[in-house]
Amino acid sequence: MPEITFVLPCLNEEKTLPFCISEIKTYIEKNKLDAEILVSDNNSEDNSAKVAMENGARVVSCPNRGYGNALITGTKEAKGKYCVMGDCDGSYDFSNLDQFFKKVKEEGFDLVVGNRFAGGISKDAMPLSHKFGVKFLSGFANFFFRTPIKDYHGGLRVYNTQRIRNLKLECGGMEYASEMIIKSAINDYKMCEVPTILRKDLRDRKPHLRTIRDGFRHLFLILKMFIHKKRYIIK
Repeated sequence: MPEITFVLPCLNEEKTLPFCISEIKTYIEKNKLDAEILVSDNNSEDNSAKVAMENGARVVSCPNRGYGNALITGTKEAKGKYCVMGDCDGSYDFSNLDQFFKKVKEEGFDLVVGNRFAGGISKDAMPLSHKFGVKFLSGFANFFFRTPIKDYHGGLRVYNTQRIRNLKLECGGMEYASEMIIKSAINDYKMCEVPTILRKDLRDRKPHLRTIRDGFRHLFLILKMFIHKKRYIIK
């Protein structure tokens, strides 16, 4: 069994998958890791699954659309003790993960989140509205939950696979990113941030993110989880 699983949620990413898989393979080979690459295909309408397999990834199918659904399926199907999750649009840097792995493997952290504001955001990689929204929602969540995470929507993360499975995450959309952090906080998981860069993605289409809709979903989730905090304690 591999020690590490790279989990890539995928919806119509046939054009960017080869770049991401190649970058991950280079990192694996350079660091002599025992790892697999798992693409959680979210019912893509293009050739994403075929392209992923042709480039050496294992593919699992997630018929229920949604960022969270794809990652829940990917984490469930992962064989590694640790998971690396990251988008397969070319925006995240899979070549600089040393600090992430040091935190989980040597220091025993359950969840390590990449902070894009600390690492650097490339020109045109994130619109101003998203920067404002992420900072606002992260601050709003920390007002209630006092976590050490300042970039709640950072999509490059490394975590202990079984510990995250134990949380029984269920949000099918983009708010999954917040749910993971908040449930980890409620259950006293050890978590931290490390800097990571955000590059301009390689897509030739609009992103799946819908700023206003997804922002309100995060907001409502934060309030709901604070009000019903006891429901989310693992027994």
